[in-house]
Amino acid sequence: MDFFLEVLIGGLLSGVMYSLVAIGFVLIYKASGVFNFAQGAMVLFAALTFVSLVERGVPFWLAFAVTLASMLVLALLVERLVLRPLANRSPITLFMATLGLAYITEGAAQALWGAQVHGLDLGIEDVPVELGGLFVSRFDLFAAATAATLVLVLSVLFNKTRIGLSLRAVADDTLAAQAVGIRLSRIWVAVWAVAGLVALITGLLWGARVGVQFSLSLVVLKALPVLIIGGFSSIGGAIVGGLIVGAGEKLAEIYAGALVGGGIENWFPYVLAMLFLLVRPAGLFGERAIDRV
Repeated sequence: MDFFLEVLIGGLLSGVMYSLVAIGFVLIYKASGVFNFAQGAMVLFAALTFVSLVERGVPFWLAFAVTLASMLVLALLVERLVLRPLANRSPITLFMATLGLAYITEGAAQALWGAQVHGLDLGIEDVPVELGGLFVSRFDLFAAATAATLVLVLSVLFNKTRIGLSLRAVADDTLAAQAVGIRLSRIWVAVWAVAGLVALITGLLWGARVGVQFSLSLVVLKALPVLIIGGFSSIGGAIVGGLIVGAGEKLAEIYAGALVGGGIENWFPYVLAMLFLLVRPAGLFGERAIDRV
């Protein structure tokens, strides 16, 4: 039972890392109804910018501030050069625009900082610590605490501030929000800036675990089953979906992997996602089409 609990807790804590990636998608989807395929590239850009500055002797917090400012500039450029010209276009048009933006962002990151692999040390060792007789990863605990803090901040931002209320209005009905004077361009910049902050934090945590490299942008693929399970329009759903995926893949690898030769951790989340698509296509907390009507 102790071993089962250790695997379960380890999976839940790992799932928090997936949730961080998914939150970035949820933010932009709520504001525009578009799946932002460039979120993975934003994670790579943020992590690569940060680690390159640190390697050049820039202090940690200054590098963090400069990287965050660069993500804000990226948000402004995206709104001015991509979103504004394509306003009121079909979702598939905007999706293709984010696909192109992903390649441009990846190329810009590597043109600025190079394509070599970088190690990233946040000062948190990935070593087991004992809690109540169970051993869990210290780094996973740190990541979970970071994610919880981020979710709390986002909850306050979207529920207690004017920009948050405007975002919710845009998410409910874009045309009605514009009719009452809400500037869509300002909302887009704010949302992409917040998504940039999420991408930065995600990039630091994933970069510290797997290294800052080109494949970091592929974390977008791990977010897909999380979004399908939790729902594309719910931050809470992203958290719950990440926990389900993290725990499910770890338990499946340990208890069912030996039956099929192992290696099912990589594809088991997509099996879960397909099952949810069959039973509840909108996800656990997603908005069903009938609800929108």
